[in-house]
Amino acid sequence: MAAPKRSFSKRSSRLAGLGRRLAAGVAALGLLAVMPAAVQAQSQTKPPAKPQLEGAVQRAARSGQLVLSGFADVPPLMMLSPQGQPSGYGILVAERIAAELSQAVGRPVSVRFAPISDPASLVNSITSGKADLACGLPFSWAVDMQVDFSLPIGLSGVRLLAPNGRFDGSPAALAGRRIGVVRQSLGETELRGMQPKATPVAFDSLKAAVAAMQAGTVEGVIGDTIVLAGLVRQQGLPGLQLSPPFPYEAYAVSCVLAENDSAFRNVVNLAIARLLQGYLDGQPDTVTAVNRWLGPASALGLPESAIRASFEAVLLGVETIRPVLEGQAASTGR
Repeated sequence: MAAPKRSFSKRSSRLAGLGRRLAAGVAALGLLAVMPAAVQAQSQTKPPAKPQLEGAVQRAARSGQLVLSGFADVPPLMMLSPQGQPSGYGILVAERIAAELSQAVGRPVSVRFAPISDPASLVNSITSGKADLACGLPFSWAVDMQVDFSLPIGLSGVRLLAPNGRFDGSPAALAGRRIGVVRQSLGETELRGMQPKATPVAFDSLKAAVAAMQAGTVEGVIGDTIVLAGLVRQQGLPGLQLSPPFPYEAYAVSCVLAENDSAFRNVVNLAIARLLQGYLDGQPDTVTAVNRWLGPASALGLPESAIRASFEAVLLGVETIRPVLEGQAASTGR
């Protein structure tokens, strides 16, 4: 079934309500920002990456593989089964990119997940050519000096998890309080910036920080919305709430790829746009695939309206993808 066309007038008529839906969407929808501050600091001190002689499209044509770098324990973005099989929303995005690559190079291309454990090696895996892609990173000017960012795959935000009624969500309420954060994370940076009088208590993971809160070592935990919500659901923790309604800091998350590889970036952006547009157009396979990790029936239980709001926001800056009929050239104008 062909995707329905969206006229300019229909698209424009949605803008009035999009702001309200987007605010709710950002509050609910986080896609796990996996770039800690340590990676950004490393990017500021490293020399510029050398141009690669072989781009990702050429490597895929030669090897039949798209190599995806990332962490193996960051649901719903990426995780490994007991049998070592990768899954998650990041894997779905990579598989759609691999399918687009297959069309470009004229041969099947599969995703090979190359997990890493050291945050500082994430960008290096791309600049060194050991991996073609990493997904789930918030934009950073420092990192952008080393790699190129794709079209966003969704939105994320930093919020506070604490027992019901303990905080009102304002930065002022955090003064003099012990707040758990992941060491060298965006959450730690945000807390230090918005409330210098708070006492950050650093942990190696949000899971450890939440356990410390349950034990009374810290009074709350600041981190990525979706990870915190996932931990609460996974562990069945009662009496907790995320605040404020809108994140302290909201940001888009994207995939990153080697700098100046425009042929591959074109493929990546087109695949991401098709995925998001397919969800908005109600394509059954795409809606099912995205909802498996993010939607109402997933472990996170996000409403489709929140997912749609974030996807619409991402696609506002690009042309709506419409089916190209047989014998009809794709449009190059507006």
